[in-house]
Amino acid sequence: MSRFKRILVPIDFSPHSAAAFELAVEIARAFDSKIHLLHCYQLQPGGISPYGIAIPSSYFAEIRNAATGQLAEWQEKHVPAGIAVDSSTMSDAPSESIIATAKKIGADLIVMGTRGLSGFKHVMLGSVAERTVRLAPCPVMTVHASHPGSAGDGD
Repeated sequence: MSRFKRILVPIDFSPHSAAAFELAVEIARAFDSKIHLLHCYQLQPGGISPYGIAIPSSYFAEIRNAATGQLAEWQEKHVPAGIAVDSSTMSDAPSESIIATAKKIGADLIVMGTRGLSGFKHVMLGSVAERTVRLAPCPVMTVHASHPGSAGDGD
């Protein structure tokens, strides 16, 4: 029986999340696991205070569609043959989305980058990866972009 049946990999399209995905693929091959990709995008509330200007709902739909489309393109480009993958997008804060998705899908492992697109080394580790490590319902493996074999920039 596989120790890691379902692996959650948050994807923000950064070199760190690409390196995490590459390691998750290695683990999935070793344990015959399924990978679940998650892309989180945050939307601001529907109005801008104090001006009372409402943002059209079509704006939010366009962002959701763009996020879903970009994840689908990324998945098509990066997922090797023979690896079982499904994916989802969420519009909540990343750490909350990761934890909720891990619970929802019954993840046995989360493999994620040490930081994302922001470029803030400790701030990102401190806010998303560290919070996920503290609150996740399963083990969390963090991966730096310089993971051997990754296409990361080594930051």
